[in-house]
Amino acid sequence: MRTLIIPLLFLLMPLAEIAAFIFVGREVGVGMTLLLVLGSAIAGAVLLRIQGFGVLRKIQQASQTGTDPGRQLVHGVMIVIAAFLLIIPGFISDIIGLLLFIPAVRDIGWSLIKSRLTIVTTGGMGGFSRGPAPDRDPRRRSDPQVIDLDEDEFSRTEGRGRTDPNERDRLK
Repeated sequence: MRTLIIPLLFLLMPLAEIAAFIFVGREVGVGMTLLLVLGSAIAGAVLLRIQGFGVLRKIQQASQTGTDPGRQLVHGVMIVIAAFLLIIPGFISDIIGLLLFIPAVRDIGWSLIKSRLTIVTTGGMGGFSRGPAPDRDPRRRSDPQVIDLDEDEFSRTEGRGRTDPNERDRLK
């Protein structure tokens, strides 16, 4: 049943948008309908800029204080989706996009999504990881027995003994 929802949505959504265009065009006229579509696209771009910068600030604050930025990241994704829905022509997508710009609606979406998400952090400057990453551990930096090599500085032969890593640099 779940596999049928998305194809039906892609089939029925454009048909519903066309029906909405016809209905609105009949009620207010073609010129006003086109102005509404253009106005919703401009509103989407402006709202993306205003609310997008606000969410970016919240993500930055969360990472600086060491708290989990998952909620702000999901809100940011919802704002981008909302702006996309406002920019593309269509009245039904505009209504959904406007609803996604409301923080309370995004919080409802976050509460539905958060149990299905796993946020993995990699440590570093943000401070919201559960321990230092192996390459960021200060004890390993000063340990003289640890040698950090790049891919091109290391070669391995299987079972034939050791090779000299400087062999490729020698003249033959």
